[in-house]
Amino acid sequence: MITDPLGIAAVLIAIIALVIFSTDLPYLRKACSFLPPVFWIYFLPMLAATAGILPRESAVYPFITSNFLPASLILLLISSDIRGILRLGPAALLMMLAGSLGIIIGGPIVILLFKPWLPEGIWSGFGALSGSWIGGSANMIAVKEGIGTPDHIFFPIVVLDTILSYSWMGLVIAVAAFQGKYDLWNRSRKGLIDNLCRGKKEDGQGTRSVEIGGIALLFGTALAASWLSSAAASHLPEIRGAVTHYTWTIIIASLGGAALSATRLRKLESYGASKVGYAMLYLVLASIGVRGDLAHIAAVPVLIIAGVAWLLIHASVLFAASRLLRTPLFFVAVASQANVGGPVSAPVVAEIYRPGLAAVGVLMAVIGNISGTFLGILCAQLCRYVS
Repeated sequence: MITDPLGIAAVLIAIIALVIFSTDLPYLRKACSFLPPVFWIYFLPMLAATAGILPRESAVYPFITSNFLPASLILLLISSDIRGILRLGPAALLMMLAGSLGIIIGGPIVILLFKPWLPEGIWSGFGALSGSWIGGSANMIAVKEGIGTPDHIFFPIVVLDTILSYSWMGLVIAVAAFQGKYDLWNRSRKGLIDNLCRGKKEDGQGTRSVEIGGIALLFGTALAASWLSSAAASHLPEIRGAVTHYTWTIIIASLGGAALSATRLRKLESYGASKVGYAMLYLVLASIGVRGDLAHIAAVPVLIIAGVAWLLIHASVLFAASRLLRTPLFFVAVASQANVGGPVSAPVVAEIYRPGLAAVGVLMAVIGNISGTFLGILCAQLCRYVS
């Protein structure tokens, strides 16, 4: 067993590199299309621990999580296009909010409905899942660490998220065939789509070649901001059982990243800020996965049933909002995918429904990235209250 801290870090980084490079190999690309890289980056370290290659407990893991997670959130949010989001208009913003609301209220409702069959302490797992279904993987990990979701609860949630998010995307795409009939029945205001930005998102930034100076700048900025977030959090009061010092650190880092995106520091994206941010995030995910346990996978079937009910509540809120606002089915589909799927799949759905509007999917998903951590923590506390 490898117990040296440097050796443990080397194995985790090697696993991440193996997974990322494997996605470009023709004979492994199909497997990655069903189970995304995020799943493998979490799952393979768990297998390494099960096989006795890595220890389940080491001081390396909390060090990585506490320092690199806030830093990754800052880098991922610093390139947010705030001005582009504001140009979406009230209809798109309200539909995105409705989709997030459906996730927030769906979690506690599902716990009330399925409480006798759900594992004890599942409220914290549902909180982490709500972070993913409002924003994305970064938000899920941030909420998980912010509320202290146990690792044995988190693993079934990762499996659940992988299964349902991809299945949901297939359903959303299939519904595209009915958008004409829906818009006619709903008396949708089709002029809303004409007001949306068309074409690709313009951020006015080119991508520079990777240079040592740029990488050093990114790491220095992110780690300094992470340290400042932790220092600021130490002066804020903890709320017993709800908000800890680390919860405040995550919240401050997320707010800081979003705020910095309105400054000239947004140009750090030209040095590859989001790429370095994802590299840090994947290292955090691997350090969490190594502490997981396959023995808890038995909880997945009942969680899938509960998850389907949760997504149906989410869809119901979206359709109610669409009916009230008379928005086309396009907004329902893109808002749903921007919540549940995130920035990778939302533009795909937007392009399928309305060619030329992929950028709308990107911008709506960015809203989820910015708000997912805060709203996920809120959903977690609601789930905790009803459980």
